Amino acid sequence: MLGIRCTEEAVTEIDFLLHSTPPLAPSSGIARAVRRAIEHYLQHPHCDFDLPLAVAGTPFQRRVWDELRRIPAGQAITYAELACRVGSGARAVANACGANPIPVIIPCHRVVAANGLGGFMRGHMDSSLDIKRWLLTHERSAPGAA
Repeated sequence: MLGIRCTEEAVTEIDFLLHSTPPLAPSSGIARAVRRAIEHYLQHPHCDFDLPLAVAGTPFQRRVWDELRRIPAGQAITYAELACRVGSGARAVANACGANPIPVIIPCHRVVAANGLGGFMRGHMDSSLDIKRWLLTHERSAPGAA
């Protein structure tokens, strides 16, 4: 279950919600577009999201988030590799990934630790790593996955 926050023009936040959260109908055109895009992703995990985003973050965070969007579906890179791409350290990159306000669309789940899965959503939910594992498996199991 996902919670979508947006302005009239752009997506501002996506939250993973508990399964027991009752679904609500999207209340705006952009929210309906996000729902359609995510439903399409669930059927076709290699699709590109073409949604207007309004992310609030530091210039460094936004640089990391822009780089995340360049990682193809079905692939994963390490925090260290992402850090090299943005000219920073792995810990700073991990913090920026954890602060990502629009997971799935900004695919922070595609960044893993050198020795395992790494973190996801700063562990806000007990199921955080299960969600990350599911997203990675979903993308890798699609036809044409790397």
